[in-house]
Amino acid sequence: MDKYVDLFLDYLSVERGLAQNTLVSYRRDLDAYMKFLGGVSKKTVALSSREDIRDFMLHEKDKGLSASSIARNLTTLRMFYRFLSRERLIQKDVSGYIDTPKLWKHIPEILDLSEVERLIDAADLNTNQGIRDRAILELMYATGMRVSEVSCLKLSDINSDVGFVRCLGKGKKERIIPLGKKAITAIARYLERARPAQVKKGPVQELFLSRSGKKISRISLWKLIKAYAKKAKIKKSMKPHILRHSFATHLLERGADLRSVQEMLGHANISTTQIYTHINRDRLKGIHKMFHPRG
Repeated sequence: MDKYVDLFLDYLSVERGLAQNTLVSYRRDLDAYMKFLGGVSKKTVALSSREDIRDFMLHEKDKGLSASSIARNLTTLRMFYRFLSRERLIQKDVSGYIDTPKLWKHIPEILDLSEVERLIDAADLNTNQGIRDRAILELMYATGMRVSEVSCLKLSDINSDVGFVRCLGKGKKERIIPLGKKAITAIARYLERARPAQVKKGPVQELFLSRSGKKISRISLWKLIKAYAKKAKIKKSMKPHILRHSFATHLLERGADLRSVQEMLGHANISTTQIYTHINRDRLKGIHKMFHPRG
C-alpha cells in the first residue's frame, strides 16, 4: 500500500506540480487512511469499498476532526482512487457518490488599518534584522502573498522599476502582483543596507535570508509575524494568512473589483475570493447597528 501512496505523490509532484507542503498534507491524510484500513477494516486498497471510506470518515469524526478536515481527507482519497483506477492498479474507483461533510463558511479574522501600521512599525529600522522584517511585512500586506510564497521569492522576482513582484503560487502557477510605494522603499532599503551583511558565502538567489545566510523558512516567517504582533500589542488571534486576509478585505472595502483581487491572490475559483465580501457585509451590519437610530 505504501508503494501506491508513493506513486500517487510522485504523480502529484511531477505531473501536477503541487507544492511540498501540499504533498505533506496528502501523505498525512493517506497514512491515516492506510492505518485505518490495515487496523480496523483489515483490508488493502485493492479490496476496499465505499463503506470503508465512509467508516474512515466516521472514525475521524469520532476522533474530533472538524468537518473541513474530514472534507479535505475525502478530497485526498478521491484523487488517490481516481489515480489508481486510471493507472489500472485497482479494478474500480470506489470513492464516488460520497457526500462531502457540510461546511460552515468561516469568516477569516483581519487586522484593521491601525493594527497593520502598528505591526509594521514594530520592526526596528536600526538593526539589519528589523530592516529585513519591515520589508517582509510591507511586502506581505502590499501583495497578499502566502507565507510559503514569500519564503521562496528570489531576487529576480522583484522589479522595483516597474513596481511588480513575480510570484509562483500553488501548482506552480505564476502571477504578477503590483507593489506599493512603501513596499518598494522597504525592499530597496533591505537590499542596500541589510541583505549584503546577511550573505555568508557565495551568491544567494533567495530574496529574504535568515541569520545563517540561507533562505528564510515559512515557519520562521510565521514566528516573525507572531512576535511583532505581540510587540505591537495586537490581541487578535494571529493566523498565517492574516495579512493576506487583511490585504484582500481592505482592497474590496475601497472599491477594488472582485476579479482583480482574485487574480492578485491567485485563487483558481472566484467563490474562494467571495469570502471577503462576507467580511464587508458583516462590518456594514455592525456599523448600521451601532449608528442607526433604530439599529
